[in-house]
Amino acid sequence: VPGQVMCDLMVKGPQPGDVSYESHEAEKRAIFESLKRRAKIVEVGLNSIPGFSCQPAQGAMYVFPKVTMPEGAIKAAKEQNVAVDTMYAVSLLEHTGICVVPASGFGQEEGRYGFRTTFLPPETEMERAVGLFRKHHEEFCARYGEGATHERFGAANYGD
Repeated sequence: VPGQVMCDLMVKGPQPGDVSYESHEAEKRAIFESLKRRAKIVEVGLNSIPGFSCQPAQGAMYVFPKVTMPEGAIKAAKEQNVAVDTMYAVSLLEHTGICVVPASGFGQEEGRYGFRTTFLPPETEMERAVGLFRKHHEEFCARYGEGATHERFGAANYGD
């Protein structure tokens, strides 16, 4: 029963006229406005990266950018028997510490690559993350771009 009471209190929150009502509503508004700003930071930031296309978040706390992959990366992924966006996601994690979910796990159309990422970290962290996304993508494309000689990107052995 104590758990049910606590859940009830969390879901309902203070009512108009309650001592904490105004501060509760102000906090809710502040959180909501911050989430909107973070979503915009990620959307605009990812769209500024050549090869990225990111739609605005709509009702969820994540975005799902499309990422153009270099042909060399697609070839290397096939050789390693792994989806190219999985290889990209592992590389992103290893090189930046950013964890994303590869789009291939969501049953994408053939040739559509990307990932899903959240925008829950603080606003300053989201701005930093966009810079890391950009730096990683530039390095990844340089590694696998036309004319590049590439080795496995990162320490992971994807094909085993």
